[in-house]
Amino acid sequence: MLTIINYGIGNLASIQNMLKRIGVEALVSSREEDLQRATKIILPGVGAFDTCASKLHHTGLIPLLNKKVKEDKTPLLGICVGMQLLLEGSEEGKLPGLGWMKGRNVKFDTSRLPDNHKIPHMSWSDVSVAKPSALTQGLGDDARFYFVHSYHASVTEQQDILMEAEYGYQFTAAVAHENIFGVQFHPEKSHRFGMQLLENFCTKI
Repeated sequence: MLTIINYGIGNLASIQNMLKRIGVEALVSSREEDLQRATKIILPGVGAFDTCASKLHHTGLIPLLNKKVKEDKTPLLGICVGMQLLLEGSEEGKLPGLGWMKGRNVKFDTSRLPDNHKIPHMSWSDVSVAKPSALTQGLGDDARFYFVHSYHASVTEQQDILMEAEYGYQFTAAVAHENIFGVQFHPEKSHRFGMQLLENFCTKI
């Protein structure tokens, strides 16, 4: 069973509804027993990094998450701040991330942005695939996703970059390391491209 972690953050119903549209039943839960049985996991997130990190910590699920993801190699997809939590931390706050990938989240460098580029980045943007992955199959050359964010990932290992987008300058739009995936954009708000990506995660990973 695909399990969406409910820690009081994220567009849980929107993600679940998009999965239903592609014929995938998903459980929204914060219970340890449900996470233990999960065959795939989605970690959502919206808002401030420290708020998300704190709420996830207070669920008490992090030790089990570490076991499921790092030891058992259960596939996990982080969405928006859920992706940012995969890294070691963020300029936005003081709390640590999960540290499953090396790197930190940094604020958009406004000195590099044209005057008409406002923060947060809130728009549809084209993405390019940086390395082959089952997660990106069938997206095509015109893939576009919906973004809402002021911070983006700055990963240490180049091979962890899965997709890139441009907003004044090129930034990391998605990451992948072994069984761990993260997308800065919102697939649940990205129509057919989001549906394709979520279907890939459910059926090809």
